[in-house]
Amino acid sequence: MEELRQKYIAAISEAADEGALEALRVQAVGKKGEVSLKMRELGKMTPEERKVAGPALNALKDEINSALAAKKAALADVALEERLKEEWLDVTLPSRPTRRGTIHPISQVTEEVTAIFADMGFAVAEGPQVEDDWHNFDALNIPGHHPARAEMDTFYMARAEGDNRPPNVLRTHTSPVQIRSMLKHGAPIRIICPGRVYRCDYDQTHTPMFHQVEGLAIGKDISMANLKWTLEEFFSAFFGTHVETRFRASHFPFTEPSAEVDIRCSWEGGTVKVGEGDDWLEVLGSGMVHPKVLEAGGIDPEQWQGFAFGVGIDRIAMLKYGIPDLRAFFDSDLRWLRHYGFGALDVPTIRGGVSR
Repeated sequence: MEELRQKYIAAISEAADEGALEALRVQAVGKKGEVSLKMRELGKMTPEERKVAGPALNALKDEINSALAAKKAALADVALEERLKEEWLDVTLPSRPTRRGTIHPISQVTEEVTAIFADMGFAVAEGPQVEDDWHNFDALNIPGHHPARAEMDTFYMARAEGDNRPPNVLRTHTSPVQIRSMLKHGAPIRIICPGRVYRCDYDQTHTPMFHQVEGLAIGKDISMANLKWTLEEFFSAFFGTHVETRFRASHFPFTEPSAEVDIRCSWEGGTVKVGEGDDWLEVLGSGMVHPKVLEAGGIDPEQWQGFAFGVGIDRIAMLKYGIPDLRAFFDSDLRWLRHYGFGALDVPTIRGGVSR
């Protein structure tokens, strides 16, 4: 056994690669290796001889296995050193330039609007984009002969032949979300409803699909004064300067009284500057919620009243960031997106704050 030990320990130390090392392992402690064959001879020995030879053979086997493992680790270290000499990387080099996407102005402005109204205590409500006829029109006091219900203005969904139910529509405003919220939560309530809406129109300032945010506040003593304060605070925070508003009497089926809202501005060199000058720009419609709309929402108009308003997100994005054509929002032009887009880490801020 001493001869076997010296033979294999010397051979293992001289092994040049893992292949030679594996061959030595098989030759020494493999199934038919010399040490394994010696262990099979234990059965032919007397008990006294086995007591001496057995521990000696086990110790020899353990010593050879330990030598094999140590040599294998040493060979691996040498191979790694050689590899590191040939393969190297300068970690001080700058990284390869990568193209970064941008946040679309619509997404950015939606976040800004949400942040401002959240600071005023408004929650965000959402609803389906495919609406039924009742939520989109009837519950909002829009009569059957109203122009908004004509096919030239509204996208109607097809019904199966023989199905006489009123067709569903692609919602023309986010007002149905207000109805759903009133039916679900009742009064008092204070929400905004941002989302996509659809109308049959297409020119420089209109597209078949655009984005809108509507607000609704219902309480015991809410008035037009609260509406005016809310809108002036919103526009001042959004545009970062004090913005004066002007209310003009108008008519909407879902509000009474109704008013179109203008903001003070000036025109210089073909661009508009909000908050200064002697001109006015119409930006949204608003008013006190019609009693019939409150009833449709399951709220008693004798006990509650409130205001509602709606403004185009695309339109105020154009005003704030100087975007001339609404259609460009939906062209998927990467050059346009890189120019008007926002970085992924640009967090919407409320410039000027909102006073309470």
